[in-house]
Amino acid sequence: MANLEEIVNYCDELLDAQSFDDYCPNGLQVPGRSDVSMIISGVSASLELFEQAAELDAGLVLVHHGLIWGRAPSVIDRAARRRLELLFDRDCSLLAYHLPLDGHAEIGNNALIAAALGCDRQQPFGQLGSKTIGASGSFGGDGITLEELAARTAATCGGREPLVFDGGPEQIRSVAVVSGAGSPYLDAAIKAGFDAFITGEPAERVMNESREGEINFIAAGHYATETLGVQRLGELIAERFGVSHKFVDIPNPI
Repeated sequence: MANLEEIVNYCDELLDAQSFDDYCPNGLQVPGRSDVSMIISGVSASLELFEQAAELDAGLVLVHHGLIWGRAPSVIDRAARRRLELLFDRDCSLLAYHLPLDGHAEIGNNALIAAALGCDRQQPFGQLGSKTIGASGSFGGDGITLEELAARTAATCGGREPLVFDGGPEQIRSVAVVSGAGSPYLDAAIKAGFDAFITGEPAERVMNESREGEINFIAAGHYATETLGVQRLGELIAERFGVSHKFVDIPNPI
């Protein structure tokens, strides 16, 4: 058993969660039982995820996309009520970290993607206020081909073939990564001179922007690019507090 408050404090401090100017509250969104022995992690706070947590009698659900968005209280519709009822009925807590879990230099989605791609000399990328939420890196020697980068991206992000716009050089020596809906950072990657930019979701404009900006663009899926950080955080909690942890994969084609 582990104490919920201790777990929350550990995560808040590790991720420096309250220092981000985010679209949602980071940290404990729904409080449940004080003692936790089983943690379920997943990308998004869906009914299906909560149902699986209930089946395993998890005391804590850890997600990247929580239930609460915006800065003001919102109306609880029927879908939100069903989700909350599952948590309340099982006395289960919901812990959510959004941008802090993108931007962390070691266990963030983007740092983990860059490491899995084989990048060295990682640096932060993607300025948001006083913080950065992305990562960048380089490949030694002559770099790697765009085909190889796309293959490594697919292997890192669940195996699905990514969308690729080959606007830049065939040999990739540098890459910037902003997971999820990171397309707005394409322009910053172009201005910084990167050979490739990787994100989750494409925007309609990025095909032309990448070609005209002479940069390769890869979109590997919003969901797929945001599975790594929450899994790693769940593993760290389990290791530190001696609790069980299971990542529940609920694939999303977006």
